[in-house]
Amino acid sequence: MPGIDKLPIEETLEDSPQTRSLLGVFEEDATAISNYMNQLYQAMHRIYDAQNELSAATHLTSKLLKEYEKQRFPLGGDDEVMSSTLQQFSKVIDELSSCHAVLSTQLADAMMFPITQFKERDLKEILTLKEVFQIASNDHDAAINRYSRLSKKRENDKVKYEVTEDVYTSRKKQHQTMMHYFCALNTLQYKKKIALLEPLLGYMQAQISFFKMGSENLNDQLEEFLTNIGTSVQNVRREMDSDVETMQQTIEDLEVASDPLYVPDPDPTKFPVNRNLTRKAGYLNARNKTGLVSSTWDRQFYFTQGGNLMSQARGDVAGGLAMDIDNCSVMAVDCEDRRYCFQITSFDGKKSSILQAESKKDHEEWICTINNISKQIYLSENPEEIAARVNQSALEAVTPSPSFQQRHESLRPAGQSRPLTARTSSSGSIGSEPTNLAALSLDSLVAPDTPIQFDIISPVCEDQPGQAKASGQGGRRTNPFGESGGGTKSETEDSILHQLFIVRFLGSMEVKSDDNPDVVYETMRQILAARAIHNIFRMTESHLLVSCDCLKLIDPQTQVTRLMFPLPSVVLYATHQENKRLFGFVLRTSGGRSESNLSSVCYIFESNNEGEKICDSVGLAKQIALHAELDLEEQSRLIAASSRPNQASSEGQFVVLSSSQSEESDLGEEGKKRESEA
Repeated sequence: MPGIDKLPIEETLEDSPQTRSLLGVFEEDATAISNYMNQLYQAMHRIYDAQNELSAATHLTSKLLKEYEKQRFPLGGDDEVMSSTLQQFSKVIDELSSCHAVLSTQLADAMMFPITQFKERDLKEILTLKEVFQIASNDHDAAINRYSRLSKKRENDKVKYEVTEDVYTSRKKQHQTMMHYFCALNTLQYKKKIALLEPLLGYMQAQISFFKMGSENLNDQLEEFLTNIGTSVQNVRREMDSDVETMQQTIEDLEVASDPLYVPDPDPTKFPVNRNLTRKAGYLNARNKTGLVSSTWDRQFYFTQGGNLMSQARGDVAGGLAMDIDNCSVMAVDCEDRRYCFQITSFDGKKSSILQAESKKDHEEWICTINNISKQIYLSENPEEIAARVNQSALEAVTPSPSFQQRHESLRPAGQSRPLTARTSSSGSIGSEPTNLAALSLDSLVAPDTPIQFDIISPVCEDQPGQAKASGQGGRRTNPFGESGGGTKSETEDSILHQLFIVRFLGSMEVKSDDNPDVVYETMRQILAARAIHNIFRMTESHLLVSCDCLKLIDPQTQVTRLMFPLPSVVLYATHQENKRLFGFVLRTSGGRSESNLSSVCYIFESNNEGEKICDSVGLAKQIALHAELDLEEQSRLIAASSRPNQASSEGQFVVLSSSQSEESDLGEEGKKRESEA
């Protein structure tokens, strides 16, 4: 007989929505079988109960057998074979409906016993397993919910052990119950055939033995047909026994192999993180905001499909689009005191989602997978090989030194908070860099073993030399209601240029040169490589305000100024040559106690496809500031010539200009000298 579709026992532990949907089809089929077998049982029971109703009962049986082809079984893979076989039986039974003798004993043993056993034992077993599985599934969902609510900050070993043990027990119970339930549903397809054919075969054999003179009705052709049916039943039974033995062995093997997977957070040494994935699927908790400060977490099945992140609720036939993750950004976040949370932000920054993984392994694999998809590696022929090559290049680009932490601590002033740092080497390349960079020594751009700062040290809590002091403001909070406070205006309020951008701080490091854009590219390469080698995904999001006086990093929540960079100190700025979301600038500051000792620091940021716009805005601000400065000097010269010609200015302003701007400034100075001499 043709093969029967089976429930995959191997996928019971994953418990995906597709498996649940297929399970619903099998349960619907079991209900249809139960309804049909109850009707057939009642019809055969009438034959056994009363001799006077024998003719009517056989007629009803024949009628039901004819209606089998009209039944709509969801798993009717061999309906044609069964229909033709039952049609043949219905004809013979209709001919025997005129028989008036009842063989109660033979009918009880040969006809009623198989169908009664199927009805009372097999169908009730299915119903019992269904109820047990539903209870186990509900207990597992409740245990997972309690585990997801474990506090990250106020961690209690006893509570964590009890909740973890509860998850282990409930998951194991659900897995074992589900495997046995699947096995019973798969076996039901064989038992359905046997329960249909055996009672009919027993009934016909009883009639043959009772009617010694049955040659008129039971000819040789009919005996051959019955023999073939008996052989088919034995074949089905042997096939069922073999399949049951195989499924039982599969269950035993899966129980042994799946035991470590019942723990929600498995040992990372036994199950290492795969960072080269371009496809992943699994359950995640999604955060949904229900109010201004309230939110709910829904557990759904998520999977990647090309450059899309799909979500599918339990019971749904297909998944829906959750987010387009091409060119997106992903980072680990802290959210509502929950563990293993990460945030995905779309390429335009208009949509973001916060998700929670079940384990640390899933947490890192989801971040790496989405990061690989964001780079569109999945479009290549061998995406996993390319992802492995990219990650290996990042590993080879940086060689961390164990003595870096002590060396960096020695450079930090006393009382300063400890930012997250890493150390990089100055060798290697990223992307397709200019050909002149190959001839240029990288050591002349960035010194080897230069520490990298990944966190923003806000001047609210500490005073940074060359930045907070130069600004003279520190951590001033912007008034959200537009009031002036003490009646004074900020320096940027009088500026004619105000442009605001959303940026994420990647890192900063001291550089040796500030006159070549290659230093920005090299700094980008080292910071990105250091983030990859040290698994640093968290980034600080800020608002970058560009004005004619300075660049400000403002906290988007509190409106507090985190950092302020004087515009004259910004001597170089550039975007990445391939990834236009990356940009950086070099700030020239006083590196020590002496004002003459200058140092250069390169800051790298990621924006929402606005890197070139930000650089254009900074260039426009410097041009406006240059023209405003020249006009101010002209006015000061005229005033000084008319009132105090011999008195020098007590204050001066140092501005770093480009080559073209410096030439204009030199011409202006020569003109001043000639006028003063005249």
